[in-house]
Amino acid sequence: MAATDAEGGPDYLDRPLLVPGFLEDRSYQTQLADASCDGHTLVCLPTGLGKTTVSLLVTAHRLAEYGGKALMLAPTKPLVEQHAAFYREALEIPDDEIVVFTGEVSPDDRAAVWNDARVVMATPQVIENDLVGNRIDLSSVVHCTFDECHRATGDYAYNYIAERYHSDADRPLVTGMSASPGGDEEEILVVCRNLGIDDVEVMTEADADVAEHTYETQVDWTHLDLPDEVLAIRDALNDVIAERLEQLKQLGVTNSTDPSMSQKQLNAIRAKLQELINNGQSEGYEGMSAHAEIMKLRRAVELVETQSVESLRRYFERQRNAAQSSGASKAAQRFVSEPRVKEAMRKAEAFDDLHPKFRKTRLLLAETLGIQDGERVIVFTESRDTAESLTEFLSESFDVRRFVGQGDKEGSDGMTQTEQKDTLDAFRNGEFEVLVSTSVAEEGLDVPDVDLVLFYEPVPKGVRSIQRKGRTGRAQEGRVVVLIANDTRDEAFYWISKNEEKKMEEELRKLKGAEQDIEAELDDSQQSLDSFDGDAGDADAGGEEDTSGDGDAPETGASGTADTGRDADTASDDRSGGSDGGQPGLGDFAGESDSDGADSDGATDDGDDGEEDGTDPADEGLVATAGGDPDAEDIEIVADQRELDSHIARDLSTREGVTTRLETLAVGDYVLSDRVAVERKSVDDFLDTLLGNDRSMFEQVGDAARHYARPVVILEGERLYEKRNVHPNAIRGALSSLAVDFGASVLQTRDTDETADLLEVIARREQDRDDREVRVHGEKSSKTLAEQQEYVVSSVAEVGPVTARALLDHFGSVEAVMTADADELKSVSGVGDVTATQIREVVSGEYDPS
Repeated sequence: MAATDAEGGPDYLDRPLLVPGFLEDRSYQTQLADASCDGHTLVCLPTGLGKTTVSLLVTAHRLAEYGGKALMLAPTKPLVEQHAAFYREALEIPDDEIVVFTGEVSPDDRAAVWNDARVVMATPQVIENDLVGNRIDLSSVVHCTFDECHRATGDYAYNYIAERYHSDADRPLVTGMSASPGGDEEEILVVCRNLGIDDVEVMTEADADVAEHTYETQVDWTHLDLPDEVLAIRDALNDVIAERLEQLKQLGVTNSTDPSMSQKQLNAIRAKLQELINNGQSEGYEGMSAHAEIMKLRRAVELVETQSVESLRRYFERQRNAAQSSGASKAAQRFVSEPRVKEAMRKAEAFDDLHPKFRKTRLLLAETLGIQDGERVIVFTESRDTAESLTEFLSESFDVRRFVGQGDKEGSDGMTQTEQKDTLDAFRNGEFEVLVSTSVAEEGLDVPDVDLVLFYEPVPKGVRSIQRKGRTGRAQEGRVVVLIANDTRDEAFYWISKNEEKKMEEELRKLKGAEQDIEAELDDSQQSLDSFDGDAGDADAGGEEDTSGDGDAPETGASGTADTGRDADTASDDRSGGSDGGQPGLGDFAGESDSDGADSDGATDDGDDGEEDGTDPADEGLVATAGGDPDAEDIEIVADQRELDSHIARDLSTREGVTTRLETLAVGDYVLSDRVAVERKSVDDFLDTLLGNDRSMFEQVGDAARHYARPVVILEGERLYEKRNVHPNAIRGALSSLAVDFGASVLQTRDTDETADLLEVIARREQDRDDREVRVHGEKSSKTLAEQQEYVVSSVAEVGPVTARALLDHFGSVEAVMTADADELKSVSGVGDVTATQIREVVSGEYDPS
C-alpha cells in the first residue's frame, strides 16, 4: 500500500521492512516488483528509472515473508557500495546486517560475517571463490539479484553462482536486472537460461507510468578535423602496419594490407598463424611476432587519432621501457627500433598544440557550466591516459576530478575502493563540477543527474552507449555530446554504436511485445531438460536446469554429476571375474566396488535390459564407468587459490558428493589425500619447460615428491608431440624423468573437464575406498647452492640450464664465469660467438635504466 502526502505531494510506499516515507510510490516499480515476487524474473527497465528499487521491494517482501537472507550481486565494487548504501537507507534492518563482500574483505572475515548477515552485497568473483572454497552456504538465501545481468554469458561468474543457487537454496528466487539485456532475442534467452529465469517483465519509456518520470535527452554528434601534424604521425605508423601486413600476405594468411582492417580480420590472421605453428611450420612464429607488432602499432594509431598526442607520448614511453626490460619480446624491440616509429615519436614529442578534442571539450564545459548555469558534467573516455591528461588540462579552468578503476595499468595508479566512494560522494554533494571517468562509471552507478554527458570518443558497443547516456535526463532535460575525429576509426565506431543502439531499442520494443513468447520458449526448454533428466518437475522439486546457455543438459550418471555416474550392474561381471582370479577387474578401478556383483541396494544383475533398475541401455557397451557409490560420504578436494582461473575447482564444487576447499598451497595444485598431491600442467606449459622458457616444473614436482608419497602430474591438452617444434625424444626424456627420477605418475587429459573427472576419481579412490584423509603439508624447498649458481648463470643472456652447468663445470664458480673473456667462454662446449658476446655484454655493459 502507499502513503499519500497530506499536502498533495508524492505518495510513499508503506510495506513491511521499508523505512516509512522514503520510497516514492511509482506504479511501474511496484508492478515489476509484484511480478518478480511470483517467479524467477528478468526485469528490463531504462537506465535511471530505479531497477534497484524493484529488487529492493522483492528483497523486503521475501525477508518479511520467509526470513533468511538476500544476496545482491553487481559487477563492480563502486556499484556494490552504492547498492549497500541505498539498502541501508531504505530498509528497517540494522546497518551491520547489510554487509559488503569484496576482495578487500579477507575470506576468513567473510565466512564469519555471512551467517549473521541478512543482506549481502557482493561482486560475483568473491561469491564464486567463497562457494568453491566451501566458505558460505546459499541454503538460507531467499532472494538473489543479478544486477547488470546481461553479463551472464560465457564463463562469467554469474552463471556458476546461479547454478549453485538453484541447487543449494531452500527457497530460491532470482531477479535479473538490466537496461539492455541483449542485442536480440537469442541473446536474451541465453541470459535467462544461464540464470534460471522463467519470466520476462519489460517497461519502456513509451509506457505511460514510465514516461512521466523521464525527460528528453538531446544527443549531438560533433565532428572534428585533425591537424596535419597529427595526421602525419598517424600516416607514418600506418605505413609500418601496411609493411608488416605485406609480410603476413607473403605467408598466405591474409590477402589485404589495409592498415584499417577490422579487429575481426586480425583475429582471423592470428588463427591462421596458430595453425602454421601447430603444423610445425617455423614461419608461423615469425608471423606471430609481426602480428604482435601490428597490434602495438594499431594501438598507437588509435591513441593519436581518437585520444591525444599526450596519450601517444605516454604509450611510446611505456613501450620503450618494455623493450629495454629483461625478456622483452622481439615485437617490442622491433617496434621501438623501427625508423618510422622513431620519427613518429620525435614528432609526438615536438607537437605543442592542443588536440582538437581537448579544445572542444573545454569549450563545451564552458558553455554548460558558465553560459547555461549548469552544475555537473561527466566526461567519459576509453583511455586512462586520456583521463589523466584531461583532468590535468581541464583543472586549469574548472573544478575537476578523475574516476578510474582500481587496477594499476597504462602507467597510472588506480583508485582504491575508498577513493572511488569518496569521489562519487563529493560529486553528488556538489563539491566539484566535472567528473572525468573511464568505463568504471558506466554501469548502474548512481551518479547524480548531470547537465552534460560528454563522450570523448564513440563507444563501439550499443550497451555501453546506452549505459553512459543514462547518466543524464533523469530529473530534467539532459544533453549528450559525442566527439568524432573525422577520417578515423571514430567514424566506424560511431556507426557501429548507432546501429547497435537502434537495434537494441527495436529489440526492447519487440521484447515487450514478445514477453509471453519468450516465457513459453523458456518453459519449453525447461520441460525438455526435465524429460532429458528423466525426472520431470519444477526446480523446487529438485530438478536440475541447464545453465550452460546452449540448451543442452549435462550427461548425468548415478551420482548426478556430469560423466561421473557409476553403473554397478554393467561392471559387476568384471568385478566378480576379477575376484575369482585373485586380480582386480576393470570395475575395481572405478571406485567403491562390491565383490559379490551386487548393486548398492543389494540387487544382483538379473540380465534385464537395465530400464527397470535404472541402467541406461545406451551404456550397455561400457566395460566400466567412473564414479562412486552415491550413498558414500562426501569427498574433499583441496585446490590452490591460483587454480581458480581454470574453472576446474568451480566444476568440482557443483558435483554431488564433492566438497572443495581453497587454500594457498605451498606444494601442488590439488591435494586429494594425505599421500596424493597433483601438479597440473597444460601441454603448452610443459613444452615451455623443455624450450627453456620456464624451468619451474621439475622443482615443483620435486617438492611434491618430497612431501607426498604419491605425486601425480596431470598433463592437460592434446597434440603433445605436434604442437611445438620439440624433438619427440626430448618430450619422452622429460616424461621419463618425471616418472623415474621423481617417482611421479604422469596422466594425460584432453581438457579441464577431463581433468576434473580424473581428480574426482582419484580422490574417491583415496578417501572412499582406502579411507584416507585429506591432509595438506609440505612447503617449497629452497634451492641448493649448486641450483642457485646454475640459476644465476642460466639467466645471463638466456644461456639455459645445460650450458650453465657446462660453464660452471669448466670454470668452477659463478665469479670465474663472469670474469672470463669471450675466447675463454667459447672454449666451453655449447658456447659460440653469439652466446659469448651476449654474456660479455650483459656482464660488462653499463647499467642504463632509461
